[in-house]
Amino acid sequence: MSRSDVIQQTLPWQKVLSQAIASPAELLQQLQLPQSLLADANISSELFALRVPEPFLRRIRPGDPNDPLLLQVLPLQAEQQKISGYVTDPLQEADANHRDGLIHKYNGRVLLILTGACAINCRYCFRRHFPYQDNRLGPEQWQSVLDYIEADQGISEVIFSGGDPLAVPDSRLRKMIADLEQIPHLRRLRIHTRLPVMIPQRVTPELLDILQNSRLKTVMVLHSNHANEIDDEVREAIRLLRRADVQMLNQAVLLRGINNSVAVLKTLSESLFDAGVLPYYLFVFDPVEGAAHFDISDADAQRLMSQLQGELPGYLVPKLAREIPGRNAKTLLPVDSQPL
Repeated sequence: MSRSDVIQQTLPWQKVLSQAIASPAELLQQLQLPQSLLADANISSELFALRVPEPFLRRIRPGDPNDPLLLQVLPLQAEQQKISGYVTDPLQEADANHRDGLIHKYNGRVLLILTGACAINCRYCFRRHFPYQDNRLGPEQWQSVLDYIEADQGISEVIFSGGDPLAVPDSRLRKMIADLEQIPHLRRLRIHTRLPVMIPQRVTPELLDILQNSRLKTVMVLHSNHANEIDDEVREAIRLLRRADVQMLNQAVLLRGINNSVAVLKTLSESLFDAGVLPYYLFVFDPVEGAAHFDISDADAQRLMSQLQGELPGYLVPKLAREIPGRNAKTLLPVDSQPL
């Protein structure tokens, strides 16, 4: 099988998305995990639904309850705990939600919530409590968003977010991007997505055509936290996107028990770069309710990054950052040593 056939000989992405596992019992059965996990998984999945697509499932080691990919998606008893300081809107996005589906926090760019749908429900998601039902982009709301962007000539970049913006069909993406292209002061389109990693089949010929032929310079920011997420299908999806002149970056979240070690972070950066993706941000945890068990201290994060700088060239070291509500940019956390 040639590399170009890796993605083509699979189900359509919409089918894979619709067949994602939503039952804790099915997840445990398919991964040969102990039934003792089921009761808490059922309760926690009622608080935040379980969702795991088959391509990601195949990368999880069967029988290992501590697999780093499994821990990103398995509902645990710890999610039921109420801990002071962990809140439903840790980034205070409600204060910047100026139009339905539009968040404007930083100068020069706006973020659009295209959909609440995701290919996978990450248990640490900072938007696990976001009111997606109040931010639907129907025709009337979309026109309001366009009017808002057109009225502010300081906006040069639009960020597609969600949910996952690539859960939107290609036909709708084509129309939305075409509408944005009519606004003269827009220069860039940034797409924050996990779908090419979760369901590589999402990188369709039509999507590639849309992005390659847009007048807007396209940047795609993937979200991968562990090198085990990057298999041959993902590498092929990335190759196709790069061939379509899409700038590929990655942002990860520092998560206890998943990637909070120098060896894991080093392998992630090297695997990303080998696939054609530049490490961009490593975020410390946003204190969202239901996910405190993933958190590590800023001091521990800074020590990790200091050690990582001694292991990698500077261009493979992501920026360690925190998003602090009310500030006009991401806040970079200081790290002692400097890479060469």
